[in-house]
Amino acid sequence: MKKIIFLLSISFFISCNSNAQIKETSSSSKTKFPISKTDAEWKQILSKDQYHVLREAGTERPFSSPLNKNYEKGTYHCAACNTPLFKSEHKYDSKSGWPSFDREIKGNVAFEKDSSLGFYREEEHCANCGGHLGLVFNDGPKNTTGKRHCVNGNALKFIPTE
Repeated sequence: MKKIIFLLSISFFISCNSNAQIKETSSSSKTKFPISKTDAEWKQILSKDQYHVLREAGTERPFSSPLNKNYEKGTYHCAACNTPLFKSEHKYDSKSGWPSFDREIKGNVAFEKDSSLGFYREEEHCANCGGHLGLVFNDGPKNTTGKRHCVNGNALKFIPTE
C-alpha cells in the first residue's frame, strides 16, 4: 500500500512539476502575440523567477507561491503585461501546490499542445504577451468545467476587488 501511495504521489507531482515543463522559451513560439519584447526587455521588467516561468516555460516549486492560498476577491492578471486572466470566483484549492482555476477569462488565455515529454499536454499562455502560465488538466471540479488550470503564481499578479 505504501508503494502505491508513493507512486501516485510521484506521478501527481510530475503532472505540474518544474523541469518537466522546461523547453525552448515561450518567446520562441511560432505564435505571434500583440505584445512583443526582446529577451533583454523582458528581463528588465520581470524578476528572475517570473522570467523563468513566463519566458522560459519553467515551473515554480509546488506550495511556494503565496497566491496558492490567496482567498481574497479579485482578478489574477498576467505578471508581464497586466492582462486579466482568471477571476477569484473560479479559483479553488486543488491541493496540487499551485493556484488552480476551473476556467479562464475567455479570449485572454491562449492554448497550445505540448509534446515535449512524449505525450500531449495542454499548455496555456497569456493571449496578449505569450507568457507561459501553466498547464490545463481534465481533473478539475466535475460540478463546473471539469478543468484544472494549474497556474504558476510567478506568472500572476493579484488585483483585489475594491
